[in-house]
Amino acid sequence: MRRTVTVLGAAGAATALYGGFVERNAFTVRTFDVPVLEAGAAPLRVLHVTDLHITAGQRRKHAWIRGLADLNPDLVVNTGDTLSAADAIPAVMHALEPLSAFPAVFVPGNNDYYAPRLRSPAKYFKPRNPDAERHGPPLPWPQLAAALTHAGWIDLTHHRATLKIDGRAVALAGTDDPHLRRANYDLIAGPAPVEADVRLGVTHSPEPFVLKRFANDGYDLVLAGHTHGGQVRIPFGPAIVTNCGIERTRARWLHRWDDRMYFHVCAGLGTNPFAPIRFCCRPEATLLTLVPRS
Repeated sequence: MRRTVTVLGAAGAATALYGGFVERNAFTVRTFDVPVLEAGAAPLRVLHVTDLHITAGQRRKHAWIRGLADLNPDLVVNTGDTLSAADAIPAVMHALEPLSAFPAVFVPGNNDYYAPRLRSPAKYFKPRNPDAERHGPPLPWPQLAAALTHAGWIDLTHHRATLKIDGRAVALAGTDDPHLRRANYDLIAGPAPVEADVRLGVTHSPEPFVLKRFANDGYDLVLAGHTHGGQVRIPFGPAIVTNCGIERTRARWLHRWDDRMYFHVCAGLGTNPFAPIRFCCRPEATLLTLVPRS
């Protein structure tokens, strides 16, 4: 029995060290083809970043994010949780500065409004009660949103927009954060423009009630984050928790919502600072190539 406990303890320590010092910093770019364009259309490359959780001292992460500009995307979409500290706005703007050269849009996440706080891991396994939930200190999200807008990014918070990208019309609509119950889809409700070449929805947390509304309005693809892909996953298996209403088997990457729409959940680049570990879930950004339907 003592030997078993010793072996399990050693395995747990090794896992924590690997997840905290190796995998947490093993940034990667995922790629997926998404068949949502009309026949004969040229591909459209969308860089999806999310859950950056930036603090001022993360210079390695800042440099890696800056290097994403080398992918030369047609559109950049940031689905929130960009901040992780009140003094991080200069670091965020430095990291995202090269991506500002491309058409770019953003929405906020829950940790853009409030700093992460220490909480028991057991709470992730219990039904969530938003009314009883305590938040961390407020973060300067309005100031960051203003800085991004000044740099050319489009704020899609409860906003619809159509961008001309490489001669094509890309219709976009976004919500505020569903996790904090700030999403009011009625503010952007209505059929997506049928004359657009493609229709994209943008939100932070992939809550089923939001995905359903986007699908009903005729969007082709919804981009979301929030889950961190589970952050700690069962090897070769699903996420352990998602911290939202989506199923554990769909906590990251590309999925069908139904026969009308795709949705993509990016596992993001950061972690909660009180749980700085990733296991079987590398930090990531995603390059989605929109291609013609088969």
